[in-house]
Amino acid sequence: MKNNEMENTKNESISNLDKKFYELKKNKKIALMPFIMAGDPNIEITSEILLKLQENGADLIELGIPYSDPLADGPIIQFSASRALKSGTTPRKVITLIDSLKSKLKIPIILFTYLNPLLCFGFEQFCELASNAGVSGLIIPDLPLEEAYKFSKIVRTYSMDLILLVAPTTPLERMKKISNYTKGFTYLVSVTGVTGERSKMENRVENLIAKLKEINSNPVAVGFGISTPEHVNKVRQWGADGVIIGSAFVKRISNSCEEDVVKHVGNFCKEMRLAADQKK
Repeated sequence: MKNNEMENTKNESISNLDKKFYELKKNKKIALMPFIMAGDPNIEITSEILLKLQENGADLIELGIPYSDPLADGPIIQFSASRALKSGTTPRKVITLIDSLKSKLKIPIILFTYLNPLLCFGFEQFCELASNAGVSGLIIPDLPLEEAYKFSKIVRTYSMDLILLVAPTTPLERMKKISNYTKGFTYLVSVTGVTGERSKMENRVENLIAKLKEINSNPVAVGFGISTPEHVNKVRQWGADGVIIGSAFVKRISNSCEEDVVKHVGNFCKEMRLAADQKK
């Protein structure tokens, strides 16, 4: 978002995500956005983790709602979703969790979920409850682009943003459509395939970031495969406005005992914050 866009935005209210990215750009910072799965290992610990992530430098948090058929997710997050489902996590419980933290969580929360459970819940009812709980945005990876405009209008009605994904294989014309329909930021998938840790970042991501910034003024956040301070720093150098880290956080949750999990996740978040703020 350009410096004068906050004042010049027409016919559209400024969302929480707009405000956050504007604030970060003004302070010359890149957004650090951890992803965790709600309910893994249980809802109570998820509550503690959310607050610890905020305390240790997260600017936004992407919170997954577990689903039995997570097409975009690799093994680490799939297993996390399975554990969360076994612990009894449901969309309604996730919304209740966020609502219970409304007075403590000061950073935007974005829900990551699939279309089928939202349709079963009732899409508009879900949006109303999520908005009332303080949710700032939705990511629905299996939402067809052709349906995005209709769903985006509903989400926007409830003062949230619908965030769409761009893949490395997305043709330019389709990329333009996605950039026009997405709100809050454009989610750039750094690799072809599902989520998961990778040993290195692909250099073509730099060109994709530049291309997205040419065709639209949306902030660009890069996700999928980012797992080390070096990855974070490289994405920042390439000009991204945000970095999304999922599997690396989820892996630390699954590998920690319940007594230590909040501390381990918090320490990793602090490490990623330092990388995001590094100037060289």
